[in-house]
Amino acid sequence: MAAQAELSGELGRLRAAVPQLTGALVVGSDGKVLAEDFGGEQAPRAGSRTADSLATALRLAEAAALGGVQEFLIRGDQGWLAARTAGDSAVLMLVTEPRTNIGRLRLEADWSGARIAELLDGALERLEKTRP
Repeated sequence: MAAQAELSGELGRLRAAVPQLTGALVVGSDGKVLAEDFGGEQAPRAGSRTADSLATALRLAEAAALGGVQEFLIRGDQGWLAARTAGDSAVLMLVTEPRTNIGRLRLEADWSGARIAELLDGALERLEKTRP
């Protein structure tokens, strides 16, 4: 996997770009939290629920003939939850305040998702090169 510092650095860049961000996770497709800027003890539970929600979104998209899922948004009374795929093996989950500019959030999430995918793919390539 990508170095924790690189993933955490990307979450820090994202928080600076979207000041209304109150939490962020990078979650593997298995629900394991790979990096977090979430606070509290809720990260592992949020990570597994994010992976479950993505699996549900994939089934819904398939049923509606939408193709692959790239993101989903949930608007709650206290803010937004956005989840964005980060390559084939991870999801970026973001929680924001209600007054967030969703267009900006989606743009930044797209950039971060692509960067996280690059970091994870690069880590996998390095691992494969070290195998005998």
